[in-house]
Amino acid sequence: MKANKQKTGKYNRYCTVTKNTAKERLRQFWDVFQKDDDVLVVINADPDALACAMAIRRLLRYRVKSITVGYPNEVRRLSNIAMMNLLKIQADRLQNLKLNDYTKKVMVDSQPPHLPIFENIQCDVVIDHHPVTNSWKATHVDIRPDYGAASSIMVEYLRAAELKPSVYLATAMFYAIKVDTHNFEKKARIADAISFRYLFDIANQNLVRKIELSELRLSELGYFKTALAEMKVSKGRLYAHVGRVRSPDILVIIADFLNQVHDISWVFVSGIHGERLVVIFRCDGYKRNAGKLAAKTFGDFGSAGGHREAARAEVPLKNLNLQDNVFTTDTLKKITTKHL
Repeated sequence: MKANKQKTGKYNRYCTVTKNTAKERLRQFWDVFQKDDDVLVVINADPDALACAMAIRRLLRYRVKSITVGYPNEVRRLSNIAMMNLLKIQADRLQNLKLNDYTKKVMVDSQPPHLPIFENIQCDVVIDHHPVTNSWKATHVDIRPDYGAASSIMVEYLRAAELKPSVYLATAMFYAIKVDTHNFEKKARIADAISFRYLFDIANQNLVRKIELSELRLSELGYFKTALAEMKVSKGRLYAHVGRVRSPDILVIIADFLNQVHDISWVFVSGIHGERLVVIFRCDGYKRNAGKLAAKTFGDFGSAGGHREAARAEVPLKNLNLQDNVFTTDTLKKITTKHL
């Protein structure tokens, strides 16, 4: 079956459609590459992206000359560091790599508009589970927003290729699906459950537990104290600005923690990292859409978007018209409430 031609933004691009079989998607993916290709796999390093990068490496191991994984963000979250160390995941900072050294580029668990540094990368393959974005093109595009994790998609590629994942790869994808579906508390498809069940018999559960138990540094508890002190609640919505943070990952942890509070329908947690404002959105996803709200609120100022239950915005401070260049919990409340 031919790939379906979809118009998106100012580009035409070819996209594997749902009715294509797993074998057809795999063939279209493999057709992108040649034996002498040096491949760069571009990710924003989190569990799902890291696991997907490992899967791409396995799929292309004997089909290309070399495979390098590159990520732009500093990995500071302990569980992500533990995952990379325990599962021996090889990856390099994108800033240390020369894009021109690679003949093919693959982006997984993300899309070019998601980060400013990604927008300048012309990808040949994009495989993702986030909502479809505009104004970019790639030869092979496989985006399935109804999937709970991109790793579930990669399991289908591996099974179509009749490649049984190693224990490390299976453990990475198993853990990634757990994380991205919040242990299947978030919206997911039966395909996620099928992939999860397939990986269960191969993954090392002891390694999964070791990764899960690596979460917080003692020094990061102070951010929780700040969030609780700054927290404001109004109409079932919880707002907290944490100030400057060493890593945006702590904002995600705090938002997930506060999202457990009874009778809270929305959680907004913000902080400043470098010269950027980072805002984390959480909601129950029922009659609410965090991704749409993030895009509506901050899309004109920076990168913003996500899923129904979880979203994120990253905005250069210079793009915000802040009084006295100060951002507070009240500012966060004022900006987000305007679009609710």
